[in-house]
Amino acid sequence: MDNKISAEEMKNEGETTVKESGIESHPYAFHVSGPRNVPSPNWKDLINSSWRKDANYKRTVMACFIQAVYLLELDRQENRTEQNALAPKWWIPFRYKLVETLKDERDGSIFGAILEWDRSAALADFVLIRPSGAPRAVLALRGTILKSQTMRRDIEDDLRFLAWESLKGSVRFSGVLKALKAIADKYGSNNVCIAGHSLGAGFALQVGKALAKEGIYVEAHLFNPPSVSLAMSFRNIGEKAGFAWKRIKAMLPSKSDSQISCEERGATSFPVGLKQWVPHLYINNSDYICCSYTYADGAQNDQAAANKENAKPTNCSQAAAKLFLSSKGNQKFLEAHGLEQWWSDNLELQMAISNSKLISQQLKSLYTMPAAQLTPVKR
Repeated sequence: MDNKISAEEMKNEGETTVKESGIESHPYAFHVSGPRNVPSPNWKDLINSSWRKDANYKRTVMACFIQAVYLLELDRQENRTEQNALAPKWWIPFRYKLVETLKDERDGSIFGAILEWDRSAALADFVLIRPSGAPRAVLALRGTILKSQTMRRDIEDDLRFLAWESLKGSVRFSGVLKALKAIADKYGSNNVCIAGHSLGAGFALQVGKALAKEGIYVEAHLFNPPSVSLAMSFRNIGEKAGFAWKRIKAMLPSKSDSQISCEERGATSFPVGLKQWVPHLYINNSDYICCSYTYADGAQNDQAAANKENAKPTNCSQAAAKLFLSSKGNQKFLEAHGLEQWWSDNLELQMAISNSKLISQQLKSLYTMPAAQLTPVKR
C-alpha cells in the first residue's frame, strides 16, 4: 500500500466533495491550495514514522493546522455548515480531530484550536498505535485576519506587540496559557506542540516561554513571528549607549571587583544539565515583520572584544532556537509573510542554531533568572 496521496487523487477527492456540497471550488479548499504528495498515516508508520524521520512533514502538518484555524474563523464569519466547511479538510488527512476552539470573549472570533490524534480514524487505516513523533495534541493559533468581524481585536493585539513587545495584557494570552497548560497536564508536555503564524506565533512564543519558566517544555513551531516593535527600537538605542559607556569604562584602570558577573546582578546561569526550551522559528528574510530574527548577536561579540583585557569576563548562558530560513531570494511581502509557503513543494530551507540578537533578547530570561525563580524540570 503506497503511503503517498497523489495530487490527482487529492484533486478527485476534492472535486467529489465540492459536488456533494453544492459549492464552487474555493481557493482555500485543501485540494486547491493545500500540500501535495504528503504521506498519509498507515500501518507502515508503525515501523518508519514520517513524523520522526521527515522534518518537512512535521512542518507541513503544523502549517496546515494553523491554516485550519484561519478557516475555522472564516467558516464562522461566512456561516458555513458542517457539510461545506473548509477547515476540517486541513486536519482530517493527518488523522487528527478538532476537540476545542479558542474564542475571543470580546467578539466571539476563533483565534485558536486544539487538535488531538484521532485514534478511531487511524484504526480505519490499520494504524494501531500513534506514530512515533506524532503529538497527542496540538494547539494552533492564527494570525491577523483583515475582515470586519475580527480585524479590530486582531489589530489591537498587533499594536500591543508593536508598542510593548509583550502580549501578556491580551485576553487571548491568558486563554492560550490556560489551554496549553491543560493539555500538557493531560498528555504530558513531551506529547504536546504549540504552533502559530504571525500574531499567533507571537502568542505561541510568549506562552511557551511562560511555561518553560515553570519547567514545562512543549515543542513550538513559530511561522513568521513578529519581530518589529517600538520597545525593541528604544532598547537598541539604550544598548548602544550602554555599550559606548562600557568601552570607555574598559579603558579606565580596573579594580579586582570591577567586573559585574551574572550572580552579582542577582541572576544566575542555568545549572548544567537543566533542559533548554528550543523553539522552531520559520523565517523569510523578505518579510519585514519577522526578518529581525536573522540579525546576528553582534553586540555580544563586540562586548566580548571589549572585555578581552579584563580579568573576569561574564559567562551568562546563551539562548538558542532552531532557525529555518527560506532561501528563495527576494519576494513580495504578501508572499514572504504568507503561511502557504511553508508547505510548498519548492520550498528551500537553511537551518541553523542561531545566535540571533532578538532570540537572545526574547529568551535570555529563561537562562539568566534570579535563583529563587528557577523551577526544576517537570517530567
